[in-house]
Amino acid sequence: MSLNEESATQQIDSIVSNLDDWRGKTLSQLRAIVRQANADLVEEVKWKKPSRPEGVPVWSYNGNICIADTLKNAVRLTFPKGAQLPDPQHLFNTRLDSKTVRAVDFYENSPINAAALTAIITEAIKLHG
Repeated sequence: MSLNEESATQQIDSIVSNLDDWRGKTLSQLRAIVRQANADLVEEVKWKKPSRPEGVPVWSYNGNICIADTLKNAVRLTFPKGAQLPDPQHLFNTRLDSKTVRAVDFYENSPINAAALTAIITEAIKLHG
């Protein structure tokens, strides 16, 4: 089966397994939280390009809800409409100057606040209605 024939879930499985350090484990944990937040979210892989042939994991519901990106020192979850979302636990820690986007960078050994993340995802889904 070629990469183009694989489902998005299989492609994301491959992205996670190819990260053989803490980022793979963190991405896997974040993915589980996102998927558990709402069963109606659709897993997709977008933005394949020569510099990133595997693409980028995206979860959508009537539009992109959140995007996972692996950086050298972090795993980033970006919320395209994050500036409109309540964040009472102050989870957002990057892209704070953007008028639309907000993101959370998770670093090696960073705790993951699953409840706060689930609340943000739930609000993002409501926003996309």
